[in-house]
Amino acid sequence: MSEYVVHCFAQSGNAYKVALMLELAGADWAPRYVDYFGGETRTPAYRAINAMGEVPVLEHGERRLTQSGVILDYLAESLGKYGSRNDDERREVLRWLLFDNHKFTSYTATYRFMRTFTNDVPPPVLAEFRKRAETAWRILDAHLDAHRYVVGDRLTIADLSLCGYVFWPEEIGVDWDHYPHLRDWIARLRDEPGWVHPYALMPGHPRPDAP
Repeated sequence: MSEYVVHCFAQSGNAYKVALMLELAGADWAPRYVDYFGGETRTPAYRAINAMGEVPVLEHGERRLTQSGVILDYLAESLGKYGSRNDDERREVLRWLLFDNHKFTSYTATYRFMRTFTNDVPPPVLAEFRKRAETAWRILDAHLDAHRYVVGDRLTIADLSLCGYVFWPEEIGVDWDHYPHLRDWIARLRDEPGWVHPYALMPGHPRPDAP
């Protein structure tokens, strides 16, 4: 049995954050497919695994952790990679993790889901989430104008958190060329040895009911 098990599915950018970190670190890990679109996360059996009804869930030995930011922090410690080097960096990493969860991933993921996986969202609602996502994209793009990575001079869990949903530009409906510093950062992430697209890294793509 693998040392780390990630409860995930291919369309989840939050699960991808964890899977990608494990893959880049060369960890011994395996995915456990969660049939989100089939309703598995709403079942009592899955709620016994995660009362929040979400992915990812990380299992490592006797530990079971939820919420991608918590898992990334745990993995940085247990793997000894992609963490902070001092207290100032730790706080800066935390600042971007919170921004990601509250703004960047929050709006981007919700907008992508409504745009790609549903067909009954009122246009004004879709437009509002697009506007909020664009604001978050501009903030990160401006930050990356002066930084190759989000914190410090190397890849950290801040990058791995923020990149969870950026590799689906067609599903989001965004041309990253309009955000050139963000675009170049995405290219640097793709160039990391061991990088794998989420649809190739996690099970569940294509969806069985997809045309």
